[in-house]
Amino acid sequence: MTGVPASAANGPSKAEPSSPGPAASDRQTDRSPRGGKLAAAAVNQASVWNVANLLTMLRLLLVPGFVALMLADGGYDPAWRSLAWAAFAVAMITDLFDGHLARTYNLVTDFGKIADPIADKAIMGAALICLSALGDLPWWVTIVILGRELGITLLRFLVIRYGVIPASRGGKLKTLVQGVAVGMYVLALTGWLATLRWWVMAAAVVLTVATGFDYVRQAIVLRRQGIAERKAALEETEG
Repeated sequence: MTGVPASAANGPSKAEPSSPGPAASDRQTDRSPRGGKLAAAAVNQASVWNVANLLTMLRLLLVPGFVALMLADGGYDPAWRSLAWAAFAVAMITDLFDGHLARTYNLVTDFGKIADPIADKAIMGAALICLSALGDLPWWVTIVILGRELGITLLRFLVIRYGVIPASRGGKLKTLVQGVAVGMYVLALTGWLATLRWWVMAAAVVLTVATGFDYVRQAIVLRRQGIAERKAALEETEG
């Protein structure tokens, strides 16, 4: 067997294919729009339930579990604190992977754009508030870090009409140092490790404030550029 159809082997056929009748044409016309809509809906549904969004949802689900572990048995039991640290570590690791997966494999969705920053701030905010409520971390540190995070998020939304403020290297370093510092405070450390975590948290606070001012500067520059570009485009249109 050669795998070549008989019609091709015998040359072109002299008989022309008959055109489909009106009924067949109507049936095809009726089916294709419905099939197209169903296919589009299936694609949209699949795009939401991707691995990046699942990791984001896992991080959101970890927040109440982390709080329960953190406050179990009065909040000072080393075993429960170790389990809370494990939940916090999983949340931080998924934070590193979900954004990378979404960008690399084109899995970016509207749900992910909204849920990802909420999940990030929820786990970090829960950890900071629990630590301050237990007396392990001064409240002013929690206020500075959470105030900066919420303020920069609001600032991004205010200037989004002019463009997007990209995440800087300093911002990524801040996130890493914050995660390490808070993780060290979640663990029941003593001795020189307890002293070390104080310095790591101090570095996190400095980076938090410094990068916050940098984002404000970027927002001001972005807004000025956007206004100038709109003004130039308006003048060109009128001229």
